[in-house]
Amino acid sequence: MTVRTPSSRIRRAVTPLALCAGLAVGLTACAADPDEGTNGVGKLSAPEIEQKAQTAADAAKAVRLSGTLVSKGGTFKLNMRLKQDGATGSVTTKNSTFELLRVGDALYMKADAGFWAHDDKATHTPTEADTEAADKLDDMYVKVPQGDPSYKQLRGFTDMGLLLDGLIGLHGEPVKGDRDQIGGVRTVKVKGGADGEGGTLDVALEGFPYPLQFARGGGAGIVVLSEWDRDFPLTAPSREETLDYGKQLPRT
Repeated sequence: MTVRTPSSRIRRAVTPLALCAGLAVGLTACAADPDEGTNGVGKLSAPEIEQKAQTAADAAKAVRLSGTLVSKGGTFKLNMRLKQDGATGSVTTKNSTFELLRVGDALYMKADAGFWAHDDKATHTPTEADTEAADKLDDMYVKVPQGDPSYKQLRGFTDMGLLLDGLIGLHGEPVKGDRDQIGGVRTVKVKGGADGEGGTLDVALEGFPYPLQFARGGGAGIVVLSEWDRDFPLTAPSREETLDYGKQLPRT
């Protein structure tokens, strides 16, 4: 029988550990490039990534914007498909939900009877005639006159350029953040300030470097941007689908 000395037993135990350590070093050295198969934007500096995203968004002809915006005027939940000559989708506020459709400068609004009756309740108890009028407007398009005080605000929800300019821009010194995924697409984050107090932008690392998500600073909402450059039809509603509200539109 061979008696192994303590030193030989130690060598037997240490050898596999050394091999494992060497293997780990080898795997680290041969680790896959995190930018392999991407558009290369992840290798750029934070200001360069932000500029790439802005350029891609400016060149796009269409986008879908969904999420929540918080402002002094309240909280708005948007689900809009936008392009340069119009938009279609829905807006939800604290009190109601309504649809918007813009074709060129012509802006249309659609809501249920409860929305149209809500304005009357703010000033007086609705009469039978008020209720009947609201029922007629239920699920019908109302063309918003350009002179109506609500026109500018409502059109703002349908203006692709205006919304993107207000959402994509970061405040503060751009800082490069972590990698992530939005809708299954790999992204790199760019933050406004070290803690993202000026907003956080997720930029696609696959295909065009479109902005895919923007978290506004101070908890002022998060929006997801998708369906970039995917066209969609815009058609004004027919006369049968449209009614005249006949007075100033309710405030949203």
